[in-house]
Amino acid sequence: MAEDILSGRRVLVVEDEYYLADELTRAARDAGVIVLGPVPRVEAAFDILENGEAPDAAILDMNLGGVSAETIADALLKRGVPFLITTGYDHASLPQRFGAVRRLEKPVAPSAVLRALRHVVTPT
Repeated sequence: MAEDILSGRRVLVVEDEYYLADELTRAARDAGVIVLGPVPRVEAAFDILENGEAPDAAILDMNLGGVSAETIADALLKRGVPFLITTGYDHASLPQRFGAVRRLEKPVAPSAVLRALRHVVTPT
């Protein structure tokens, strides 16, 4: 069996729903991902971005307990870190600057998130 393209990649997981974060983290680790987090708050995500290992990619919930994660998304764009957005809101609720970012609507299975992440990290 071929090695998963995600294997060995550092992926920042920003998700405030505990069970989803746990399921996603388990599935990612099973695929060989080095999970940074998961973190449920904007401040914790910035702590990893500024003080930890640089992520190769990120999975970002855009609403963290009622707090927008747009600042994290902007920081990822600025750093050139590919990421995908998971959200319970429709596409129109996202700022236009994130229009090219792959988006998955919740509820979403961890397997679907990892499939999308493979596309995000695959060079075109």
